[in-house]
Amino acid sequence: MRLLKVAFQTLGCKLNQLETESLADAFSAAGALIIPFDEEADLYVVNTCTVTSKAEQKARRVMRQALVQ
Repeated sequence: MRLLKVAFQTLGCKLNQLETESLADAFSAAGALIIPFDEEADLYVVNTCTVTSKAEQKARRVMRQALVQ
């Protein structure tokens, strides 16, 4: 059985970072392989907060990056 490869990217505050870490731990405990965001994954998780338009632009750029991988 092939492991699910999951890549995480966090944009934003410390709370977002803690949430992403918790999600990664849960996926890992369920048997997923956590890989760097710039590698080809089965699932990309982008955790972001778009309070400002600049943050929203950055989030969209990261999501487009995941789509082309």
